[in-house]
Amino acid sequence: MSDTVHAAVRVAPGTTEMQEFPLPAIDADSALLQVEVAGICGTDVKMYASPPSMIHGRVIMGHENVGVIAQAGARFKERHGLTEGDRVFVEHYVGCFTCEWCRIGEYRHCEATDWRTNPDARRYGYTSAENPGTLWGGFGEYMYLPWNAVLHRVPETVTAELAGLVTPLSNGIEWALRAAGVGYSDTVLIQGPGQQGLSQVVACKQAGASRIIVSGTTRDKTRLDLARELGADDVIDILQQDPLEKVMDLTGGRGVDFVLDCTSRAGTGPVLLGIDALVRREGTLLIQGELAAFPDFPVKKLTEKAITVKSARGHSFKACELALDQLAARRFPLEKLATHRYGIDQVDHAIRVLAGETEEDAIHISLMPELIGQAGGAVTR
Repeated sequence: MSDTVHAAVRVAPGTTEMQEFPLPAIDADSALLQVEVAGICGTDVKMYASPPSMIHGRVIMGHENVGVIAQAGARFKERHGLTEGDRVFVEHYVGCFTCEWCRIGEYRHCEATDWRTNPDARRYGYTSAENPGTLWGGFGEYMYLPWNAVLHRVPETVTAELAGLVTPLSNGIEWALRAAGVGYSDTVLIQGPGQQGLSQVVACKQAGASRIIVSGTTRDKTRLDLARELGADDVIDILQQDPLEKVMDLTGGRGVDFVLDCTSRAGTGPVLLGIDALVRREGTLLIQGELAAFPDFPVKKLTEKAITVKSARGHSFKACELALDQLAARRFPLEKLATHRYGIDQVDHAIRVLAGETEEDAIHISLMPELIGQAGGAVTR
């Protein structure tokens, strides 16, 4: 192991540089992870172009991280039941584990890891490299693990690249099943066939939903085809068909029990469609967008239909464990979500690919330190 680490560092909005860092010192309570895969999602696209104003200095992005324990202190190994060579998925939350939220298992709400309200928060992919530990993101060869890192052992039958899908898959499980409550014989409209939407297809299918409808645009044809392969019963191209008419036609005029909005930068349209597409009474609308404002929101229609609105925010420990179980089961061809691979020296290009700034259509991108200096691109299966 070298004394230095190479990492891709966000030094300004939309600007990355490869830099070298000394390996952080590891004591009895900490560890060092050798990064194998760091995934990229839509949040990275947003954070790359418009970094949070309260996070200063150099940032090593990357919050969907898988790797092997390279070095660990004695108390760290005892606390986590791990040792050198074990492969783990690392959640991006780093809670305090003493507050009320942490004590009930909801560490994702802990102030110590909430970068929106706490400029000194610790969260992988968001925390400045100027903080102790330095390596606070997966877009590097190694990553620092404090005592309170949240780790999941990866089953031996699950490859590092497949384990890189745990974050979107756990989000799909958390949002569709645990937050919204989709279950046996329910009907569902999933808006947006990206990595989160496709993950929710799998979650809903596993839960026994009787009809799963996925909507997207003409550009999403390949993704809509994959949605069918993963278990969707129907797909809708909203540019070629009236989506509300199609939903009502498919459901015999009844509408769906659940609408899961997984669109990105689509404005207010998906929410308005969702309200109309829900059943006459007591449907559930799950939204994960971050619109700053929603002019003319139809509150009257919402209350008259007794719609429950839920927010999608992160994932729980249980959802991550269920995601790993799902990957290990091989019931669905989830490897098809991992469409592209790049070295960490290609972070800028990789993020722009996922942002749709190139001709490539990427669903989920795997950044791999082992590919430094090599050409990246679409995965051939």
